[in-house]
Formats: sequence, structure tokens, C-alpha cells
Amino acid sequence: MHAVTSNTSGIIRAVPTRQKLMIVAGEPSGDAHAAALVKALRERGELDFFGATGPLMREAGVETIVNSDELAIMGILEVSRVFSKFISAFRKLKAAAIQRSPDAVVLVDWPEFNLRLASALHRRGLKVIYYISPQLWAWRPGRVRKVERDVDLLLSILPFEVEWYQAHHVGHVKFVGHPLSGEVKARYGREEFCRRNDLDPSRPIVSFLPGSRIKELQRILPPMLDAIVLLRRSHPEIQPVVVVAPSRTVAEAAEIVSQHASGSIKLIEQQTREALAASDAAAIASGTATLEAALLEIPMVVVYKESAINWHTLGRLITVPHYGLVNLVAGKELAKELMQDQLLGENLANELLKLLESETNAGVRASLRNVAHKLGDPGASQRAAEMIIKFLAADNAD
Repeated sequence: MHAVTSNTSGIIRAVPTRQKLMIVAGEPSGDAHAAALVKALRERGELDFFGATGPLMREAGVETIVNSDELAIMGILEVSRVFSKFISAFRKLKAAAIQRSPDAVVLVDWPEFNLRLASALHRRGLKVIYYISPQLWAWRPGRVRKVERDVDLLLSILPFEVEWYQAHHVGHVKFVGHPLSGEVKARYGREEFCRRNDLDPSRPIVSFLPGSRIKELQRILPPMLDAIVLLRRSHPEIQPVVVVAPSRTVAEAAEIVSQHASGSIKLIEQQTREALAASDAAAIASGTATLEAALLEIPMVVVYKESAINWHTLGRLITVPHYGLVNLVAGKELAKELMQDQLLGENLANELLKLLESETNAGVRASLRNVAHKLGDPGASQRAAEMIIKFLAADNAD
């Protein structure tokens, strides 16, 4: 966008003005990716941001129209309980976009909300950029027509998505690489992790990551604890640790442990990547953490458990052969998946023991290096920012 002005000689010049972007993210991972994108965009131009924000976006200087912290939930029952909050957030964001007329609206992940917002705003003539593609290839692929109609530029972070969209006749999709690529590093090594957490570095370590939402903790941690009991009984040399997600508290995990396990369980907080990097194997709730483990080359079992109604309703809509992101990127099952009724302590313990076998462990680690390669080079946020700046420049030139 440019303002027209003239100097003392009467020559008319186009002077760039500050551009406005509305940016909308609704979950902790989206908040992190959006904040990184905002920082990369600020390095490339004079931009003002407003929208739906989490704590990291607010820290990055995005003006809050809607606080998205309370909207980061999943599942039919959970959404129904706060449906009025979603309606209120939608109306506030729509009104702000229409009133302020940003140069573009950047929607980050959060498809159930953001695809509806894209439709409402695109009809009003606003340009829509979608960063982190909705996982249409996994479930409800018919929504691809909404992307074709309502999104002007889609920035993908998974390598197979561009080809999938092209097969569905959507061409305005660019692969920028995964934001985690090059960013997943432990702050210190196995020896230091063991020293800080009273573990023996010479004995096997198995990490259990039950997820970042309270419902995941409540459903997934109990069968993990059952597996820990069995592992301790059959292989007492194994050192199990439960890794508490940054969005959860040790107290929440400890309460579940007290109800489902006898004996002490080591709970680790604020050391997720260090715990993974120090582990010989891990059990991880399906999600982004599986990619973090892959980038650290940690053999894993991918697990998940939903409420019966969510699994019955949503599970039937899933159209891909694998649930775990690590397996989808690999194009095959590198990590055993234990979903819903398969997630039993005995099954999980058996799969983890297989991964602790030296030959199997080494083979899986080698395969995970290929996954890391497929996720692209470091610098995804910078490449995404560059494409957004080019899009804005091209749009202003029209």
C-alpha cells in the first residue's frame, strides 16, 4: 500500500505506508508458529499486527482482539460447552477485519475456526493467506473446495501437501518447510539430564509424553502408567520418566499418578527436548511432539485415546493410512501406532521393549534421519515471511 505525495520540485512519488495484517491462531502450537512468523515479518518491513493471540503472539507485539488461550480445546463435547465463546470470537474478528481492512488476513492452523473465518472475510473482498495447511488430506477432504475458493495463498509445512493439493486442482500452495526443522535441540546432553534428574546414564531411559491438553493427560497417562508398572516388573533396569507438557502442571500429572500407580513416578517438567534426546525410546501422544522426537532421532510408539463419542464420530472421517505425523511424512509406519482400544499397558510395554533391542533401535534411528530430511531445511518462518511480503507487494502492484 502506498500514499501519494510530492516534493518541492513537484515530482509525485509513491511512499510506502505501514501495512496491516490480521493474524489468527488458536492453539499453543499455532501461537508459537504465528509468533515466529510475526518476528520474521517484522525483519522485512514496517507492519502492524492484530488478531486472535496466545501468549507468544502477545509477547511478539500482536494487538489482541480475541484472547485465544481459552479456545484451545478439542472434541465435540468440549467445543459444545464453550460454543458461545467461539461465536463471540468469530464475530469480534470479523468486525475488526471489516472495520480495519488489513492488507491481508493470515490464518494459522486451527481449521475448524479459520476455514469459516476465511469464507466470511474473503466474501468481503479481503485477501486470505493460510499458514500451516488444514489437514484435509487426513479427514473431510471435501473441504478442499473451500481452500480453492476462499484462500489466496496457502503455505504448507509438510512435504506431501503440495502434491495432494495439485491432485485436487488447487495450485496456489507453496511448501516452506517445517518450522521445527533446525530448531529442535536439547540444551544439554544425556549425562547432564541424568545428573539433574537423579538418573543413571548407563541404564535405559524411556520417556512417556501423554499430551498437552488436560483431556489427553486424563485419558492417555493411565495406560502409560500401566506400561510403566509392567516394564519395572520385567526389566527393572529401565528408567521410565513422564514428561509433563509446558501447558500442563506437575500437580495435574501427580494427581493422576496417585490414582493409577503405586510407587514413585519421576515427573519431568520444562525439559521436554532434553528428556527426549536422552531417551532410548519414547511413547508419545500423536501430534507435533512425534516430529520433535523424529528430529532428535528417538525411536517411538505413537499413542492416542479419545472419548468414545469423539472417536466414533471423528475417527470414521479419517482417510489416511497413518495417524502419526512422523509416519505420514515417512510414507510408512516407522513408529508403531496404538490408538484408542489398542492403547493398553501390555501392548505399549511390549512395543517399547522391541524398540530397546539394539539392532531395532539403530535401524529406526537411521530411518528417522530421512524424515528429518523430508521436513526441509531450517528457516521455514523466514521463507513463509518472504512469500507473504512478495504476495503483498504483488497485490499492491495490481
